[in-house]
Amino acid sequence: MISDLLLWNKIGRIVTLLSERLNISAEHALDVFYTSKTAVLLHNPSTLLYTFSDSYIVDDVLFEIQNK
Repeated sequence: MISDLLLWNKIGRIVTLLSERLNISAEHALDVFYTSKTAVLLHNPSTLLYTFSDSYIVDDVLFEIQNK
């Protein structure tokens, strides 16, 4: 299981990548991330999503946005 500090760092990297990929502010990217189903899955240790790369998780969020 991932520690809170490691998860916090991972989310920071994910939000930074989202911000760059969507050309939006970090604050907006944080909102985009935390309103996604992917964020819920990332916080659930049983999904093991935290073991996937930051890029993979960002792609998952982007896919989710495109299919809304």
